[in-house]
Amino acid sequence: VRCYDPTENVHRGGILHTSTQPAAIMPETATAAREAATRLLDALGYVGVVGMEFFVLEDGSLIANEIAPRVHNSGHWTEAACIVSQFEQHIRAVASLSLGDTVRHSDCVMTNLIGDDIDSVPAWLSKPNVLVHLYGKTDARPGRKMGHVTEILPFRD
Repeated sequence: VRCYDPTENVHRGGILHTSTQPAAIMPETATAAREAATRLLDALGYVGVVGMEFFVLEDGSLIANEIAPRVHNSGHWTEAACIVSQFEQHIRAVASLSLGDTVRHSDCVMTNLIGDDIDSVPAWLSKPNVLVHLYGKTDARPGRKMGHVTEILPFRD
């Protein structure tokens, strides 16, 4: 099992708005999340990428909120800020190839483009440190994911 760094997610209206790396959590919390995920995946004998979302309680304990047995929107940042993206990692896993390194080489913020947010693409493209991913959807509706942008930031250890 290989784990990407935990991501700090912000939702708006029940839809993922941003995923930030690094997450503003204690190292012990990150370790607990990795250990919980590893125990579950080992017990299931699961092969492939899984998105796991936890809530961090005031006392630092974790509660699982979502387990998505697939590549996940909250991991889209890996395309821009990791050696091996969640997409490539999934292919490697299901094809019984060696898993790649999940190390993060950059900090970043991934922002979903929801509905009319698609109109902000020219502004995003004017920034030199941003990757834009459009999903090819032509009809922008409220709540519809039209794409995402990932802003690459300097790495902070």
